[in-house]
Amino acid sequence: MQDLLPRAAALLDLCKAKRLMIATAESCTGGLVAGLLTEVPGSSAVVERGFVTYSNEAKAEAIGVPMALIEAHGAVSEPVARAMAEGALARSRADLAVAITGIAGPGGGSGEKPVGLVHFGLAERGGETRHLERRYGDLGRAEIRRRAVADALGLLEEAAQARP
Repeated sequence: MQDLLPRAAALLDLCKAKRLMIATAESCTGGLVAGLLTEVPGSSAVVERGFVTYSNEAKAEAIGVPMALIEAHGAVSEPVARAMAEGALARSRADLAVAITGIAGPGGGSGEKPVGLVHFGLAERGGETRHLERRYGDLGRAEIRRRAVADALGLLEEAAQARP
């Protein structure tokens, strides 16, 4: 993750300049995005809060993802990633919220949802919620999680750059 620190620092500088706050809602990454961001000195000016919602119950209780949505689509799905991001935004003072839900392996995959499948949501206060799907393949748990953190940073970078 150390290789991502310069990007994290640049993102925080950009958000600080634009007075943007960030929240995270993480499942398969278990707080790695929030951890990376808060490794940068001065991150408290930008990182508002992070939710680690590993279980379905945590997704429902902490950030308001409807259990019916999880039951209908599965925790690793576009609708749940979007709902996670929107829930994190609604339960924070942040301007941007990124959410990650996926299958990091080594087990837990299926033909329809293989190991390496990760869904992202990016919610913006006053804006639309975006979605990104990645199929990294079975690269090993650590590499899938590292790539997911990098893609989450990318979503936050794009959103922050687009803000006035």
